[in-house]
Amino acid sequence: MISTVVWGTGNVGRAAIRAVDAHPELELTAVLVHNPEKVGRDAGDLGELGRELGVRARADIDAVLSEGPAAIVYAATGDIRPDGAFADILRALRTGAVVVTPALFPLYDHRSAPPEMREPVLAVIEEAGGSLFVSGIDPGWGNDVLPLLLSGLGTTVDGIRCQEIFDYSTYDQPDSVRYLVGMGQPMDYEPPMLAPSVPTMVWGGQVRLMARGLGVELDEIREVFDRRALDNTITTATMGDFEAGTQGAVRFELQGIVGGQPRIVIEHVTRIHPSCAPDWPTPPDGGAGAHRVIIEGRPRIEVSIEADDEGGSRAAGGNATAVGRLVGAIDWLVEHEPGLYDALEVPLRPATGKLTAAEGAPA
Repeated sequence: MISTVVWGTGNVGRAAIRAVDAHPELELTAVLVHNPEKVGRDAGDLGELGRELGVRARADIDAVLSEGPAAIVYAATGDIRPDGAFADILRALRTGAVVVTPALFPLYDHRSAPPEMREPVLAVIEEAGGSLFVSGIDPGWGNDVLPLLLSGLGTTVDGIRCQEIFDYSTYDQPDSVRYLVGMGQPMDYEPPMLAPSVPTMVWGGQVRLMARGLGVELDEIREVFDRRALDNTITTATMGDFEAGTQGAVRFELQGIVGGQPRIVIEHVTRIHPSCAPDWPTPPDGGAGAHRVIIEGRPRIEVSIEADDEGGSRAAGGNATAVGRLVGAIDWLVEHEPGLYDALEVPLRPATGKLTAAEGAPA
């Protein structure tokens, strides 16, 4: 069994605890938390499993890392603390462990990452061993391996569009929703996530990964934005009120330009309420979120995925599938040479050993 630590127990960490517990090759040996109120709680409670796992949450990072785990799922946020997340991940890599995380956007495509980030990671891996695999929670597989897989089913491919369509009213992350993305802020507020070059910093690596997988050269990456205001004040169950006249929806595209045309596009359509920007794309089933891949060509291929978790939450479902990709890679990474890996190098594999009979059904 591969001894595995989950570092962070927020939206991503809860899913990581469940994924590690379910994986037949992994053993959850420790959980690291920042909030003092979580210290001592059982991992099964923190992961909302409905049963105890016998692993109590701890806050002493040095003590946990000194135990020499084989793998670490770094689930703490990097959205609003990128420098802190980077320092933590280097700290984890110095143990020689396999580390998987969604927290370092520039390392989605490590070949194009800034040298000041890539080189320290490679130096630590060279010295300590271990590996690092970074994949997104938007989700990463929806912007790299899935569209590339689908592209192989066509005779010709004219373009690829990856969409995340999401209702933020179901998302319990007020700092990111209100301040990074700008929901509920005046329309003259400039959300940090939409500042020029920031979307490229976050998702540009995935556009480059797809271009590399398709064997094409990008002319450039362009950013296109649109925003809408709320017509009425709305109230969310998780984050309170959002006033009429403030930002209620954002739509942006990251366009990979090939031969002067946008051929590889990552599009995000996000709302704080379904009533805002109803003319923009919506989930096919009318739910709170979906991920869609459209391959323009012959034949035209369109695939939509709706994932639910934690009592029907689409936000939790998206997190769970992204975490499944990361946690599912751990045993493969342990078996391979130390290194810095990306989504084209780490295979997406069947759920070997995870198919179980439903409770009460014949095996």
